Amino acid sequence: MVVDTDICGLKVGDQYPAHVMGIINLSPESFYEGSVTNPESALDVSRKMVEGGATFLDLGARSTWRFSKPISKEEELDRLLPVLDALEGNVDAVISVDTMFPEIAEEALKRGADIINDVSGFTADPGMIEVVADHGCPAVVMASDKIPGDPLGMDAIIEALGSIIEAAGTGGIEPGRLILDPAIGRWTDEKLPMYDFETLDDFERLKIFEKPLLAALSRKSFIGEVLGKTANERLYGSLAAAAIAVHKGAHIIRTHDVPETSDVVKLAGALRSRTSVVKEGRYEVSVLEVKTPQDAGLAMRKLGATRVGSQVMQGKSIHLTLKIRNLTTTEALIIKQEMLARGGDAALARDAVSHETESTDVLVIGTLLQFERLARKLDGQARSLPLIAEMIRECIANRTNLEYRYLR
Repeated sequence: MVVDTDICGLKVGDQYPAHVMGIINLSPESFYEGSVTNPESALDVSRKMVEGGATFLDLGARSTWRFSKPISKEEELDRLLPVLDALEGNVDAVISVDTMFPEIAEEALKRGADIINDVSGFTADPGMIEVVADHGCPAVVMASDKIPGDPLGMDAIIEALGSIIEAAGTGGIEPGRLILDPAIGRWTDEKLPMYDFETLDDFERLKIFEKPLLAALSRKSFIGEVLGKTANERLYGSLAAAAIAVHKGAHIIRTHDVPETSDVVKLAGALRSRTSVVKEGRYEVSVLEVKTPQDAGLAMRKLGATRVGSQVMQGKSIHLTLKIRNLTTTEALIIKQEMLARGGDAALARDAVSHETESTDVLVIGTLLQFERLARKLDGQARSLPLIAEMIRECIANRTNLEYRYLR
């Protein structure tokens, strides 16, 4: 199933252009001083963002930067509510409010906010679930376990988002109301830039949830890690990251720099391939792309398969083609024979089949489970086949970010 939903009157999904969410930053404690908006000028800034291409606006009155000075809930409300009053009915955009506190969310929704953006993913205060459920509003939830943004690596992000979705459903939030944010940024001391690189590189794995995806990466520290530049100098790096996120499936890009990002989003969206889906009456056939067996298992459990059953089948869901070079003809024929015996296949030079050449390259085709069983079989063979088995394991582990032991 492809993502195809309506968020406050806006079409959001795989078949539509990605949206831009402009950041209205009301917090002087922000990591990026150049983004701070004076409350008196918030309406003008908002209108300029809409003119520049923003269809969402995200208002935040409390900095979530880990080095920022904490403020009270009363101060957060004092900063936020006058701006909400100024924007209501005066700007043509969906208004999101960035807060972790249900009492602030309640007041914001009463004052015209359309969406709640909770960077704690409902973990800071479970009462947020009740507020969102009661108002029936959409909510952006960021991957979090104990504190905002603490999952390390995409496997942990997917697990955290799965738990958040489950808690939201239990609390009465309709499944179509959630927008997922994988928590890019230095949210904790342990979250080094390498984790953000992995998240952006593997962003398409989040498609397994079949929900709108938001990428909040504007001017963040992982960009500075590569460029060696301060937040004020990270515009071009942010645009590059935004283009990659859209190409890998992001539906909404949250940004400080709306006009520039809008151009990038349009171009990246035009280059992005569309998910293949065919509908006829009550039937639908779509391509579900999975990169790891864990993601396949999650998709199976969403269908109602048991955890044990999905674990048995998930290794069959990942298909790979490996190229092995410079094998002897005998080694190549053994690999082909063993792969055929396991339901896979292998292609090699015609002259190798007839033993008219001493060496050949081989394309080996099969599921992850078939490669696992092939490697085990090659461990007990002669020649260099045990070495080839180890190389197959390592190559697949690198490709799918699996733990090395998965193929042992």
